[in-house]
Amino acid sequence: MITTDKLTIRFGSQTLFENVSVKFSPGNCYGVIGANGAGKSTLLKIISGDIEPTSGEVHITKGERIAVLKQNHFEFDEFQVIDTVIMGHKHLYDVMKEKEALYAKSDFTDEDGLKVSELETEFAEMDGWQAESMAASLLSDLGIEDEKHYSLMKDLTGSEKVRVLLAQALFGNPDILLLDEPTNHLDITTIKWLEEFLINFQNTVIVVSHDRSFLDNVCTHIADIDYKNIQLYTGNYTFWSEASRLIQKQKEELNRKTEEKMEELKKFIARFSANASKAAQATSRKNILDKLSLEEIKPSSRKYPAIRFNYVKIPGKDILHVEKLNKKLNGELLIKNFSLDVSRGEKIAFLSPDPLIPTTFFKIITGEEIPDSGQYNWGVTATYSYFPQDNNKFFETNISLIDWLRQYSAEQHISYIRGYLGRMLFSGEESEKSANVLSGGEKVRCMIAKMMVSETNVLIFDEPTNHLDLESITSLNNALIDFDGVVLFTSQDHKFIQTVANRIIEITPKGWVDSRYKYDEYLIHPELKKKRALLY
Repeated sequence: MITTDKLTIRFGSQTLFENVSVKFSPGNCYGVIGANGAGKSTLLKIISGDIEPTSGEVHITKGERIAVLKQNHFEFDEFQVIDTVIMGHKHLYDVMKEKEALYAKSDFTDEDGLKVSELETEFAEMDGWQAESMAASLLSDLGIEDEKHYSLMKDLTGSEKVRVLLAQALFGNPDILLLDEPTNHLDITTIKWLEEFLINFQNTVIVVSHDRSFLDNVCTHIADIDYKNIQLYTGNYTFWSEASRLIQKQKEELNRKTEEKMEELKKFIARFSANASKAAQATSRKNILDKLSLEEIKPSSRKYPAIRFNYVKIPGKDILHVEKLNKKLNGELLIKNFSLDVSRGEKIAFLSPDPLIPTTFFKIITGEEIPDSGQYNWGVTATYSYFPQDNNKFFETNISLIDWLRQYSAEQHISYIRGYLGRMLFSGEESEKSANVLSGGEKVRCMIAKMMVSETNVLIFDEPTNHLDLESITSLNNALIDFDGVVLFTSQDHKFIQTVANRIIEITPKGWVDSRYKYDEYLIHPELKKKRALLY
């Protein structure tokens, strides 16, 4: 069990939490939500002991082991993959290494023998003899091939390192599992495996995620960070979201009725207070008015960007033609003889177990990469704007956000530019800040503003939900549903794909599957499952 007692966290003049007392009970999975900067990751670091609170305390039941999903992907570069996983159970790993060091001594003494005996007993009590096979099983389930289990971490790709660190956190059945954005850089299949693992996990989980479907599938409770406090709610994310909107609507309706009554009383007082015959009655009404107060309603600190995409040029029927496209990267085949025709009104989700494949395809059709062979042609009416996964090169400048966005807009008037920045939550002085000091989430919002002012009829998105908070994801999701142009995108967000895409294309080096089913139907359709199996 985890409890906090009057927990307060301050960084300089900024207060994240103030006098927070909350209890996380065993056996539950808590999804931590809140606006960017609210303190979600900080909460996990406080619980794990990586950060000391300004005041207050965190109490954890004695003897319970905490496992944390590490965020530094280079921390274990000099260790073998299998050892990195076992390090998730630190005490077990320490005992194992101490035991190995004693056995390796050339001058092994009787004292060493007694120590080894103690260590062997402790090692066996922790199922140490099964540690390597359990670690290997986790790695295999997470898509790490057997031949890489004894490689050094530095020899893995970034995506593979993420999976190893996830295996490390899950290893050894920890009592408390702290996961910060565990679905980042995972493909849909691995996310589904992780969901199943957490659904069956019997101990306490506290998870930060921007994946709404993931939160719905695994969470028993929601921990909402707002107004420097943490409020716990029973249920998953959708239940919390719908319930909170309903409560807010009810409060606003009550507020409106109360305001109407106050206005009625004010008018009565103004009309009759000068009339002697009605003075007593007016005074009585005034006393009522003095006692009447609006119910204290704190509007949520969350802000939703006002995202809406429009286009100037009406798209024709034929948008994009791709014929027998081939591409290798660093000698590795990514795309083989890929052909595609995109028509007006299509919203296509591109899926792949290798995130480089959709990224490379988008780079080819936007002219950033050259195919090894094959060709593509945009329709004469097609105009596109592109959201790359890595957008850092757009922000290597110290110009203000106003001047930054003005570069991409046909309309140059400052009020027009400020309007679009304001819609993306850069209002007032925020719109004057330098482009090179933005956070990851702020860069994404700027890129979306860039796409809005471009007014193109084709939108291309490579993992647009990375770095966005749930409110911004919801706004972007709804905007793409409403957009009547063409959308080409890749994402690991299940709900995003399900609600936006009307066509699914899954690509591997062995081929591709093209389907006009919605995403959930695509995953379970018997014939499509057979076709998908041939891709792997």
